[in-house]
Amino acid sequence: MKTAAAASPQKKKNETPLNRQYNQIKAKYPGALLLFRVGDFYETFGDDAVKASKILGITLTKRNNGGANEELAGFPHHSLDTHLPKLVRAGERVAICDQLEDPAQAKGIVRRGVTELVTPGVSFNDNVLDMRRNNYLAAVHFGKTDDQFGVSFLDVSTGEFLASQGNSAYVDKLLQSFNPSEVLYCKRNRQEFGTLFGDKFHTYTLEDWAFTYDFGYNYLKQHFQTTSLKGFGIEGLPDGIIAAGVILHYLNETEHKDLQHITRVTRLEEDRYVWLDRFTIRNLELTAAQQEGGVPLIHILDQTVTPMGARLLRKWLNLPLKEKALIDERLNMVELLVNDIELADVMVNHLRQIGDLERLVSKVAVRRINPRELVQLKRSLQHVLPIKEMLITALSQNESLSLKKYADQLNPVAFLIDRIDAELRDDPPALSNQGNMIKPDINAELDALTAIAYSGKDYLLQLQEREIQRTGIGSLKISYNKVFGYYLEVTHAHKNRVPDDWIRKQTLVNAERYVTPELKEYEEKILNAEEQIFQIEARMFNELVVAAGEYVGAIQQNARVLSVLDVLSSFARVAVRNKYVRPQINESKVLTIKDGRHPVIEQQLPPGEPYIPNDIYLDDETQQIIIITGPNMAGKSALLRQTALIVLMAQSGSFVPASMAEIGLVDKIFTRVGASDNLSRGESTFMVEMTETASILNNLSERSLVLMDEIGRGTSTYDGVSIAWAITEYLHNQTDCRPKTLFATHYHELNDLAADNPRIRNFNVAVKEMGNKVIFLRKLKEGGSEHSFGIHVAQMAGMPSQVVNRAGQILKQLEASHVRENNKERIREAAPAERELALRIIEAGDPKSEAIKEKLRTIDVNRLTPIEALLKLNELLKMLE
Repeated sequence: MKTAAAASPQKKKNETPLNRQYNQIKAKYPGALLLFRVGDFYETFGDDAVKASKILGITLTKRNNGGANEELAGFPHHSLDTHLPKLVRAGERVAICDQLEDPAQAKGIVRRGVTELVTPGVSFNDNVLDMRRNNYLAAVHFGKTDDQFGVSFLDVSTGEFLASQGNSAYVDKLLQSFNPSEVLYCKRNRQEFGTLFGDKFHTYTLEDWAFTYDFGYNYLKQHFQTTSLKGFGIEGLPDGIIAAGVILHYLNETEHKDLQHITRVTRLEEDRYVWLDRFTIRNLELTAAQQEGGVPLIHILDQTVTPMGARLLRKWLNLPLKEKALIDERLNMVELLVNDIELADVMVNHLRQIGDLERLVSKVAVRRINPRELVQLKRSLQHVLPIKEMLITALSQNESLSLKKYADQLNPVAFLIDRIDAELRDDPPALSNQGNMIKPDINAELDALTAIAYSGKDYLLQLQEREIQRTGIGSLKISYNKVFGYYLEVTHAHKNRVPDDWIRKQTLVNAERYVTPELKEYEEKILNAEEQIFQIEARMFNELVVAAGEYVGAIQQNARVLSVLDVLSSFARVAVRNKYVRPQINESKVLTIKDGRHPVIEQQLPPGEPYIPNDIYLDDETQQIIIITGPNMAGKSALLRQTALIVLMAQSGSFVPASMAEIGLVDKIFTRVGASDNLSRGESTFMVEMTETASILNNLSERSLVLMDEIGRGTSTYDGVSIAWAITEYLHNQTDCRPKTLFATHYHELNDLAADNPRIRNFNVAVKEMGNKVIFLRKLKEGGSEHSFGIHVAQMAGMPSQVVNRAGQILKQLEASHVRENNKERIREAAPAERELALRIIEAGDPKSEAIKEKLRTIDVNRLTPIEALLKLNELLKMLE
């Protein structure tokens, strides 16, 4: 301790004013990488420099700092947009420290301060953001009870703000669906967060006091300027309110104080959306493929032409509806666009011209929009009125409530468009401090100064020509630099012709530079005029941005409507191109699909190869559970997934790949497919399989759709069969619900379940054997299958022939052994004399024994009378003779 105390004064003594300023600012943002503006560079020091050099691939140097070497790395300030995204995507929180005054006018050290703290979840930078994905910041609050949580999501770049609460499974599902770039939670819950939600998110922890109800409630009221939160529907969500309050507090802490575009917080209602747990979202590959090179569903359905439409489609797929009226509203609009091709084409042509209204208007609200983006906003808004008029015209031909609703909600904001169009040039610069933004004849003072600045330059050309004629120096020229301003330059060969009234300012190797009183007078006029032009134009642009800020709510509403129209028109175009049909949604508990197809696989087939469609029927009275057997690669897994995807697409509002689909509303979709492990958390493949299956069985409802593929394959055969058998019985014998279930398996023993369970049916995926080859017909047909043809698949995969042949021999031996053991067990139940004779026959090794074995397989000894048993034995003896 004494050593540290003694060293401290020495460090302060050697600390320069710039070091002191840096250290003071750095102390306010612990954990953030500080980009410190020094002249034309952003510099990083110490550990920040080491990180930056590795992430950005820039040179790491050292400087002497009070006798000690300190790492240093920097880049030109104009490269910020190139380097900032790399730092943020690497998970760094980046504090941008700028010079807050003109260095030329500063007295002493230039005043500096952090103007923005950019984090993975908080950014307006277009180079950091993906325009077709939301960039959510999430907050999770651990409630007072063991399994009660609050959760909130905010995309600061669009203003979308959501809040909810529920148990850990629900919050985990939302985190999986929204995939936030950054998650906030309380420091004291660090261990619990990792246990429940894993380590796949960039996280940041805050102090306990921010996670209190009063703090969050008052913060939200203050932001929205309301007396309560009842109008937002979250008054009864105390834990959700705490999470939402934490997000707004975090924005303030990261220097994001202009948040006028966050105009509402929306309640995420668990009861409104189909339950898709994190396993199902992963297994169905809705928005991301599990395997490298895979294709998720969204790549097939996404024909959106606006960034906000692309983001909305992603949300709809993760949050399918379970309210019939809302689903039908979407389907009605898709059907209208499918049937009215001209309307759809015109709408898409207008939508294609619209930029990212959500993010552009957010930049207006936070005063971060540049002149070029404001022109883009104007051009986008110019297409709102044509779309509104088109909807009104279509409404006169088709009395659609959807058309009327969308037309009524669109606001052309004509006044704002006219003002931007009248004042701002069509091709302004990207920066607002460079002038040349405002059109002529808008501001008289600006026009006068422009005339001085540009006619003054014309005057300089006239002056140059006049002095050439006066002196006879043909090579004379007038130039400008920041040190001397405007000057006349004459080569040494002609310096004897220079008039006496010229004043020499600089001698070069080959020339002399001069000024004249007349030249300096015009220079002052021009430079003053240019500076005043920049100031006036910057002021007028800011006034224009403030005026646009009054329309933030209306433009956000336009963006919401246009994004919906974009998604629905995308559904329509995909339906026409891929021959989808409208699904019929009803309140029954019946699922009927005719000629269903997998929407992704059918698009990946080689040209000319048709996709084999299949029918599915499930209900809760006669055919609740279908056991699907069949060989590997026959298409069992594809059949399971396509059923779930068709239901999910339908309840998202899309047409579906089938010739007919009637879908009784599903409220939960569960899938257990594929094999994976989580060794980092000590979980084997089988443990993961059982965990996912347990999650399904503990969350069933009467409208659930359950898809299980190869349950029990991760353990021994007898264990696996027993588990799969018990699970199937459990699903069938539930007293409070009868979930519709597809169960694909290689355990042919499960076919026996249909005999004793009235709502279980056996189906198999057909194959055709030709010699030693198997042809996969991929057609579902009634009845169970007894073979898996795994060795044939191994042969197709290129397994060495020695391995394939030997596997075939071993399989025959094992099957024979299995038959002997199976028949031994059955025969032991018969009379001793008959049993002894039958065992001798089976083990005799006679060529006729195979036929006798087949005969024995058909005998049910439990139903034979003693006389019938003797007759059967006599028949077997005759076969042996």
